[in-house]
Amino acid sequence: MTQDGGHAPPLIEARGIAKSYPGIVALAPISFSIEPGEKVAIAGPSGSGKTTLLELMAGMQQPDRGELLLDGRDLGRLKPGRELSSLVGMINQGYDLVPHLLAIHNVLAGRLGEWSLLRSMVSLVRPRDKHLAEAALEQLGMAGKLYERTSHLSGGEQQRLAVARVMVQSPKIILADEPVSSLDPARAEDMLDLMTGLIDDSGADGPVHTPDKALIATLHSPELILKFFTRVIGLRQGELQFDRPAGKVSIADLDDLYLLEGNGWPEGWDHGGSAGGSAGGSAGESAGQSAGQSAGQSAGPSDGGFAVA
Repeated sequence: MTQDGGHAPPLIEARGIAKSYPGIVALAPISFSIEPGEKVAIAGPSGSGKTTLLELMAGMQQPDRGELLLDGRDLGRLKPGRELSSLVGMINQGYDLVPHLLAIHNVLAGRLGEWSLLRSMVSLVRPRDKHLAEAALEQLGMAGKLYERTSHLSGGEQQRLAVARVMVQSPKIILADEPVSSLDPARAEDMLDLMTGLIDDSGADGPVHTPDKALIATLHSPELILKFFTRVIGLRQGELQFDRPAGKVSIADLDDLYLLEGNGWPEGWDHGGSAGGSAGGSAGESAGQSAGQSAGQSAGPSDGGFAVA
């Protein structure tokens, strides 16, 4: 609801967006909308179009067809810099950090969309908005790492540094590509608790608290997906398989999504996890052959040399 009593547009609205590369359909036409306060997990095996979809929403790629609106505005017409950075922030698997810089500078890179070129250069000598970086790193348990060289940090610490950068940026839409891939199980839960908390705690406080941000993340852990997210979008071979509230998605549904032709799961897939292994396994045994064969029959061309995730 807007201040004048009207209904606010969705933070993200996709209208038949699609993306192809030579010889492969990375993402078949898909339509959906994501409202403020939603925490959406995108699930699917490698080559399903997950990363392609995130990159389209981040403005890193343009769809071949369809429309993509961010907060009611055509993404293709948004100007890079302040206009786009106020709407969307991205945490990539590779972190996009500069190894030789101090941690504080990589965190404050989240402010570049707000700064002029001169202010950005001055900040490399005398960090601007230092208090924002300090607060973000303290919240992530890295208060003592502010002036440590980024290349000296562990993989998990670098991942948290990328999260801190988005916290400082403070966009309405937070996109994350495998945000807990380098973390141990306990730290992964802590990280997702923090990231989903950024959504739950957003928005102006009033008689009724209304979050004004949304989180969209790709994940491979069924237990984490169902524990921390309110909605699940399932992709396979670039096509939408389901889009449901998390409460209506089972571990067996996620297992079937990842089931490979030949009735096996991809290496590293935690089918069912410690709490749901038997459920996932029974689902795989009862539906594996039909799911695997139907996927093989309906699949388009193989993804060749393209890294379409």
